[in-house]
Amino acid sequence: MVLHFVLLAAAMRLAPWRRMKDQVRLNVWLGAVVSLMLLWNIHTGILPGLGFHLLGASAGTLILGPPLAYLTITLVILGNALAGNLDLWSTPMNALVMGAVPIAVTLGVLRIVERWLPNHFFVYIFAAAFFGPALAMLATGLAATLLLGMSGVYPFTYLLSEYLPWFVLMAWAEAFITGAALTLMVVYLPRGVATFDDGRYLRNN
Repeated sequence: MVLHFVLLAAAMRLAPWRRMKDQVRLNVWLGAVVSLMLLWNIHTGILPGLGFHLLGASAGTLILGPPLAYLTITLVILGNALAGNLDLWSTPMNALVMGAVPIAVTLGVLRIVERWLPNHFFVYIFAAAFFGPALAMLATGLAATLLLGMSGVYPFTYLLSEYLPWFVLMAWAEAFITGAALTLMVVYLPRGVATFDDGRYLRNN
């Protein structure tokens, strides 16, 4: 719980608030909050506490940047908690598992892409916006499995056989949605994507 509030405070301090004076970037952020709120309401589950839904955290990381992405995920979790879809007291843990974990993985993949791979539009899309989100969803599933197993809510044997494997399918869906969204954004509204640089990925080729 303490870690969540530390990350939240850091996100609020590091978020590019000055850029929000740009109406386009402000609209992108507000649109992301609403879109993820709706996305999280498309969910299913097998048992209490074992639910599945797309996260959108990777898309938020690439479009908004990590600080705003964490704030956005926290707002989405709070909104769903107030709507009765999530336990309000579990907000910090949910934010860490479904926010901090995928954001960190997505950012790590992006840094590898920027440092080791060619500066090309399709490299950004397929490596950062497709492979990164898939890996982030798998990491989220692993983190959720470890948390549920260590807390004794469900036995590890059940989680490993009936819960974790579903995240492989969710990873493909997360990757496809994120890749499609980033492709549209960088084509039609590149200035609204915080991690995309025309000079790096287009004009440099």
